[in-house]
Amino acid sequence: MFDYFWKQYEDLPSGLGYMRFSAEHIVTLLVLVVLLVFAVRFLSAKDDRRAASMKVLPWIMVGLELFKDVFLISVGHFGVGYLPLHLCSLGVFVFIAASLAKTDRWRIILSEISWIVIVPGTIAALLFPDWAHLYPVFNFMNLHGYLWHGMLLLYPLMMGKSGWVHLSIKHAHYVWIFMIGAAIPVYVFDRIARCNYMFVNWPPKGTPLAWIAHITGDELYLAGYAVFAVIVIGLIYLGIELYHRSRKSNK
Repeated sequence: MFDYFWKQYEDLPSGLGYMRFSAEHIVTLLVLVVLLVFAVRFLSAKDDRRAASMKVLPWIMVGLELFKDVFLISVGHFGVGYLPLHLCSLGVFVFIAASLAKTDRWRIILSEISWIVIVPGTIAALLFPDWAHLYPVFNFMNLHGYLWHGMLLLYPLMMGKSGWVHLSIKHAHYVWIFMIGAAIPVYVFDRIARCNYMFVNWPPKGTPLAWIAHITGDELYLAGYAVFAVIVIGLIYLGIELYHRSRKSNK
């Protein structure tokens, strides 16, 4: 079962991966949800433990990423495609900034970005993992992918437990500044390095982005991608505002 644990996909026989929404995928997601519930309850049980976790968790994520890089270097497969430039990977920098923030205003801004951008992106990555078809379940890279994305959900949940989260459409400009500020340099880097960070050059197969590309064609893929992002973020804020109004009407 563990014969292929320390193998990168280029060293694996073909056909060892699993399908999205297969039994392996669903069971892994369920285990991840259980671990998240346990972690949130444990870390938020005491004020000092919660405060310490808010400072330490981002650096644990850095350690996990560095460990993965050392592994890839050791098997001779580290390259430009493994830099932390995907939207999910950028989350760790948001979390580090939040952990170092000295004012409530900055914590609220960074929590907004985390919940409106990082959390939906992470959920999409877990539902449509682009690594699933490459690896068996009991493989370091596969399990690292789930652990990493699980922590991308854990930290925003802990932000909520810490009272940092005050989601409002009035804060939407913070989200768009982050999105545009991240997308432009990543797009330029992708063009130069011929990479596909943030999936701006081509969509992963079998994902909503692939459906968009099918509708728009390759020439208008980026425009369709941008419209999709606007719609998703708009719907998230619509849900938030409806929730706030319902709470006010019930008082």
